[in-house]
Amino acid sequence: MEALHLNLKSIQEQKASWEAQGFTLPQYDIEKVRENTKKHPRWVHFGAGNIFRAFPARIQDELLDEGLVDYGVIVAETFQPAKLKLIFDRHDCLSTAVTLKGDGDLDLRVVGAIAETVEADGEDPDQWARIVEIFRQESLSVVSFTITEKGYSIHDGEGKLQAYVENQMKDPSMKATNTPGLITKLLAERFEAGAYPLTLVSMDNCSHNGDLLKASVLAYAKAWVKNGFLPEAFLAYVEDDTKIGFPWSMIDKITPVADEAVGKLLLEKGYQDIHGEDMGGRIQPPSYANAEETEYLVIEDSFTNGRPLWDKKGIIFTDRETVDRVETMKVTTCLNPLHTALAVFGCLLGYNYIHDEMKDEDLLNLIKGIGYVESLPVVVNPGILDPKEFIDTVIKVRFPNPFLPDTPQRIATDTSQKVSVRYGKTLTQYLEQAPEKLKDLVYIPTVLAGWLRYLLAVDDEGKAMAVSPDPLKESLHEELASISLGNNEGADDILRAILSRPALFGVDLAQCGLIDKIIEIFYEMNEGPGKVRSYLKKLPRVE
Repeated sequence: MEALHLNLKSIQEQKASWEAQGFTLPQYDIEKVRENTKKHPRWVHFGAGNIFRAFPARIQDELLDEGLVDYGVIVAETFQPAKLKLIFDRHDCLSTAVTLKGDGDLDLRVVGAIAETVEADGEDPDQWARIVEIFRQESLSVVSFTITEKGYSIHDGEGKLQAYVENQMKDPSMKATNTPGLITKLLAERFEAGAYPLTLVSMDNCSHNGDLLKASVLAYAKAWVKNGFLPEAFLAYVEDDTKIGFPWSMIDKITPVADEAVGKLLLEKGYQDIHGEDMGGRIQPPSYANAEETEYLVIEDSFTNGRPLWDKKGIIFTDRETVDRVETMKVTTCLNPLHTALAVFGCLLGYNYIHDEMKDEDLLNLIKGIGYVESLPVVVNPGILDPKEFIDTVIKVRFPNPFLPDTPQRIATDTSQKVSVRYGKTLTQYLEQAPEKLKDLVYIPTVLAGWLRYLLAVDDEGKAMAVSPDPLKESLHEELASISLGNNEGADDILRAILSRPALFGVDLAQCGLIDKIIEIFYEMNEGPGKVRSYLKKLPRVE
């Protein structure tokens, strides 16, 4: 078996070997596409992580193969941009998308759609000049982002501008170090070049993502205009939604970090580049990104300078209200609340993989109860995706996929930032639609009690357990410090204080009448080893 290294020379000279091992290679002229993309850029993407490589970039590659488009994507990075050399440049900007199917089959595609990479943090004058050149071209149509919700944040926990942001807004040089500030500078360049239209698409998994991006960009624009660094007309340009668009979107594709087991399967096919490079003690992603087969991307149809042909590959363009309904359906009913429940209880019960949890009848019953019994009755059907069918796919196809190496420990990260949306919104819907039914809820209260039990950092066998990273991890752990497994004495006041925070849970649990029930469940699960399992077995069974 030939050794296969991911680079242009190899896929050209060893084409037969690659294809014999099941890899789909680009059928288009890569050099021609890259030349055209660099000369007439149409699409720039910031934050080229795994989901970008496994989803939007792969889709563009498929469109190129089918001859439907003649351009690729330019990848830009503002956060530690040196990683571009390690992830992309050393492989001639090629990437491998590994789709993990439920039957164990691997779909392997070498993606050649990435035309170039640009370090856009402003530190390298030549690189900054290149990204400025790109933004000043009228042909540029779409700038997309997968930089996580934190990437848009310019405020602290109290809603005040972070000190470094405030300093940047007062700096006549307009030197910015975060993505919103740098994008504002680039929009100023585009304004000066001709005030050309542009659409900025956040593809991050957060509610009303377009508004988050817009708010941060506008904050910089207003400050720099107010301080006389930019003309008033620039602010009007950014605020004009016929010029600069900030559509909402909903993205859904489970894309875990590159897994060693997947790497071994690739190595068996001769694929050598299965390890990421070390950058300052942090291992960067390898040349491949593994992901599930199921994928959704719904985008508000408000493009100002031409719309990409992504709908030819299943991406849905629709109105803002529908995007909002789809996002709400997914985050509050069909996927995220089930994922969080599996994360919390998977850790407590000693599981290492989500797919193994799906063989556990008690956990399967719990998420069926959350989805079908308690969340589905109050969710708004968005019309383009059926909520019940969405849950069916999650429970029957996506979560049980044994070849999708996702862990409860990863999903449990930042749970304190998630419960308000994943459960609070559903409880709010009950308050508005059927408050009399709140007293009948059992599955959602079980998850909230289970999360508090999880924060004790002791599993159901009574062994010490690591708690995943979370902004409130230390403060909550300190509040719960006097509660131990098998000892609920004095816990009532502590638990009641935590459960009485609407900002944490997204709803007033006292108004819902659920605090006493949650505490009661916590007490039962905390009576001693094995009590989490015994409580789950008591839950009403869902067919």
